Amino acid sequence: MDIKKVEAIIEGLLFASGDPLPLEDICEILELDKKTARLVMDNMISSFKNSNRGIMIREINNAYQMCTRPEHFDFIKRLNEPRQKQVLSQAAFEVLSIVAYNQPITKAKIEQIRGVNSDSAISKLLERNLIKEAGRMDAPGKPILYATTEEFLRCFGFRTIADLPILSMNEVITVNENQPIE
Repeated sequence: MDIKKVEAIIEGLLFASGDPLPLEDICEILELDKKTARLVMDNMISSFKNSNRGIMIREINNAYQMCTRPEHFDFIKRLNEPRQKQVLSQAAFEVLSIVAYNQPITKAKIEQIRGVNSDSAISKLLERNLIKEAGRMDAPGKPILYATTEEFLRCFGFRTIADLPILSMNEVITVNENQPIE
């Protein structure tokens, strides 16, 4: 199949999907091997990036999504006005950062790090789909483990969790003086 036709089909798939489309799905739909599909996607990302278009393609956890360019945010937000701006509280940002850097993590561990009850912040982050239940710990009571979501990656502009900024030793969150959180 002609490369331009493949790119056109992928562009249509990304537009129609709306959500991140896994590379495996693209391979299956177009009957391409992963290496070829990744090369096409890398080429498309570069092409969109270097053009003067209002959209771009982002890679999120080995999946791809078509989205608007960040520099057009002020114009695009006018489309959705008058919506009330939803802002996360300081507590929610604290919990989100603890989850992001220590996932998977239990509510008890989050509260141990923060030193306060975190029910409300966890509920708000779950409601906004920034964190999710990522299973249960094999311990008494089987506590819920929390981790970040693809929505978190999308909202904060990360491709994977590995793209989080590296914390310096002064910034490492610790439970006590002798035990840094890993």
